[in-house]
Amino acid sequence: MNLDHYIEELKTLVNVDCGTQTIAGVATVAGLMQALWQREGWHTEQVDLGDKVGPGVFVCNKPQAVQFDVLLVGHLDTVFAPGTVAERPMTQDDTRLYGPGVSDMKSGLLNILWAMRELDAADKSRLSIAVAMNPDEETGSVYSHEWIGELAKRARCVLVCEAARADGSLVKARKGMAGYHLTFSGVAAHAGNDPEKGRSAIAALANSVIAINALTDWDRGTTLNVGVIKGGSAANVVADCAVAELDVRFWENDEDDRVDRALRELCEKGFLEGVTTSIARVNHKPAMAAGEATQALMQQVEAAGKAEGIAITWQAVGGGSDANHTAALGIPTLDGLGPIGAGFHSPAEWLDIASIEPRIRLLKRVVSML
Repeated sequence: MNLDHYIEELKTLVNVDCGTQTIAGVATVAGLMQALWQREGWHTEQVDLGDKVGPGVFVCNKPQAVQFDVLLVGHLDTVFAPGTVAERPMTQDDTRLYGPGVSDMKSGLLNILWAMRELDAADKSRLSIAVAMNPDEETGSVYSHEWIGELAKRARCVLVCEAARADGSLVKARKGMAGYHLTFSGVAAHAGNDPEKGRSAIAALANSVIAINALTDWDRGTTLNVGVIKGGSAANVVADCAVAELDVRFWENDEDDRVDRALRELCEKGFLEGVTTSIARVNHKPAMAAGEATQALMQQVEAAGKAEGIAITWQAVGGGSDANHTAALGIPTLDGLGPIGAGFHSPAEWLDIASIEPRIRLLKRVVSML
């Protein structure tokens, strides 16, 4: 492969502000990816997922196919705010590339393209291959998970090309995740003249954090984190409103059910007399677990690694991806088939240059063995 060409293509993708809410930027990346695939002669289409997010991109080699041998998945968006690219566009040193989304997951998108560019003509003719690129993975794929799920139901397996871990491991399991907003409604009062007439939404919120943290089960890997709190208007006013944003992670989907029930019961009961609490689940991804069919797919990947001289190791990780959704549908799903990277969601995000070509070969080999 021409690594310089790859890096130039990667730069055009990384140097676009495309946080999920930067819809125009996501649409720009969608257009760039669509054009690259069109040049390879693949069928492409942009998918309207509503006005809250940018478009998805669907690519396939056999437009009339009812079933797919494989669905390759990646996302177009990042977590970064507008202006990030101006502050730190893509750069490189002797061993690594740096930039917003360089490994999460612009390089994964390109590795899919390059692996399919280099796939033997006989395999392209034999196999029905589909690619889905969604615009809102970083906010839970709220608008795209049904679209990807319907494609996954038509596929023998799903390969998600998020980055391999820093040690080169692929991903066999991911924690599920759920996001909640809790809104506390109390009664305002002057904190000096008649505080007894007030009912503090902030005090209720504080009580809720203790109760919420008590739902954690470290042994089963279930964690709850109140990561954002807002409320009140002034120090001398008993706050009549407060909001908390909660993140829940779990390895087991029955733990998700337990926590959801408990949260709703707690909020219905309330955390302070005179303050009501409403709860809304704003995003959700089920846990990704490796069932029998997925374990068989893991063996195929290990065989592909052996053929390419690439050591294959596996991790179970805490972060979610689109693999959570497809695995929950019962479709054999593996993740981490992009190049090696780390520092996701941070200014330190990096991509290992030496891993690009081997991971393209690995993905091509895995697909050729289906």
